[in-house]
Amino acid sequence: MSRKRVAIVGLGIGRAHLEEGYSQLKDLYEVTVLCDLDQARLDEVGDTFGVAKRIKDFDALLQMDDVDIIDICTPPSLHLQQSLKALAAGKHVICEKPLVGSLKDCDALAEALKTSKGTLMPIFQYRWGTGFQKAKYLVDHGLTGKAFVASCETHWTRGADYYAIQWRGKLKIELGGVLLSQAIHLHDMMCALMGKPERVYVETATRVNDIEVEDCAVATLKMDSGALVTLNCTLGSKQEISRLKACFEHVTITSHFEPYAPGNDPWQFDYADTPEGQAIKAALEKVPAVFSRFKGQMISYHAALNGQAPWPVSLDDARQSLELITAFYDSAATHHPVTLPIKNDHLLYDDWRKHSL
Repeated sequence: MSRKRVAIVGLGIGRAHLEEGYSQLKDLYEVTVLCDLDQARLDEVGDTFGVAKRIKDFDALLQMDDVDIIDICTPPSLHLQQSLKALAAGKHVICEKPLVGSLKDCDALAEALKTSKGTLMPIFQYRWGTGFQKAKYLVDHGLTGKAFVASCETHWTRGADYYAIQWRGKLKIELGGVLLSQAIHLHDMMCALMGKPERVYVETATRVNDIEVEDCAVATLKMDSGALVTLNCTLGSKQEISRLKACFEHVTITSHFEPYAPGNDPWQFDYADTPEGQAIKAALEKVPAVFSRFKGQMISYHAALNGQAPWPVSLDDARQSLELITAFYDSAATHHPVTLPIKNDHLLYDDWRKHSL
């Protein structure tokens, strides 16, 4: 398998991509260049991981022959233009969440992909964990039976030190709060198990920090499967957990509680001693272990680029996630339920921040 040459742009979360992913997969990837506006950070990360080429100019990456993949880890408001430029240059693109700032932007990326030699993979690293993969296997193989209810809790801690970084908590740059920047991971996992959202109602508040975006939220959802879902999230919890619990006809599934790796084992699977339960037990023993988070996603990505595995996370996956975000912010502003899908004539199709800007 050929090694893929990577440029990482933005060394905040980009450092984690390097530390957890690329540096542990040197037979698959070579990080050839780092890009960041902060020279001190460029030097610290470059020295730590032995990357000699360091630049501040994003556009320069587009001309480099020794770059196959541009991994975009910049503030969210930059994602669309940087992704479009990279695709136009024929580069493969990896992009952190939120992928872009609207459904219209998602559709612009879809158009760009039609003519680009490059591909696009959004980051949803929490899907990579053996516990989540077991649950997804049961759902995909029709072993869970009817979906009944689920609950999601994203209870994290973010304070003044976190928001001291200039762009965080700013609506025009971060594009949203806890629903977009933190809880989006668990909500993506929930949808993968319970189906597509059909109707949502949301209440949001800013109670923990002096910021422009929400840091607390609660919501109820009706899924196209008929299942009902509740979620709540806050950035003011003294105990950090991410927890997903889903009740199906034949099994009740409870996630690991690790806040930043809830997909990891052990997940709890409760089922009766029935033929359906025995089928679930047998299936769980078949699911292979996977590497967690960025390492797991980067392994799957490399295999997909070489035509040896399905595409790990698609633009459609990211679009579904951002469609839910759009519905969340519409409901929070209007105090009414919102029906999905969101069509291109919807008020917030081109910017889910319209109610707040």
